[in-house]
Amino acid sequence: MVCAIAAGATLLSSPPQARAETLMSKSFSYFKVGGRTAEDLDRELSHRGPMTKATGARHPGATEIKFGGELTYVEKNGRCGVGTVKVTLHTKILLPRWTNRRRTSAELGLIWDTLAADIKRHEERHAEISRTYARMLEKRLQSLRPQTECEDMQALVTKTTQEVMAAHDKDQLRFDIVESKNFDARMTRLLTHRMQQNTSAR
Repeated sequence: MVCAIAAGATLLSSPPQARAETLMSKSFSYFKVGGRTAEDLDRELSHRGPMTKATGARHPGATEIKFGGELTYVEKNGRCGVGTVKVTLHTKILLPRWTNRRRTSAELGLIWDTLAADIKRHEERHAEISRTYARMLEKRLQSLRPQTECEDMQALVTKTTQEVMAAHDKDQLRFDIVESKNFDARMTRLLTHRMQQNTSAR
């Protein structure tokens, strides 16, 4: 997972009424993997999966997260407060696409479909966590109390943004740790469920 934040601020002396909005977008990108055996797929994912700066390793999927936005300051009654807040979030989910999916055994196809669905669910959850924190950041900034000086207000905005982003990063890492520990049990359960579904459909 790659996470970056860019914040911009503009000081307005006579702005419109304070307001806030969170603008979010999500896109998907794919990388190809080949192979005809489970060992081939494991090797392909290890060699072709996206590299993340956080771990320095390749992964079977990844979510690029970019926070940004704009914020204005307003002066009223001798104090400086937050005016307009616009938080932006773009998430780009990178997923594997197996080029030999239609030229394989039913058993390996079942394993791949189960794994691919789990990778997508995992990355979608990363994006969902980021959306939660984007809304949280907007609310936290909008609720900040005015300060005597705009420099102090700006420092408070920076501190609040850093706190929310730090909490976001910890939450994402916590999710990865839990998912990693439960991977084997989760895959076994999912495969069993899919096999039961296939048996019932026959």
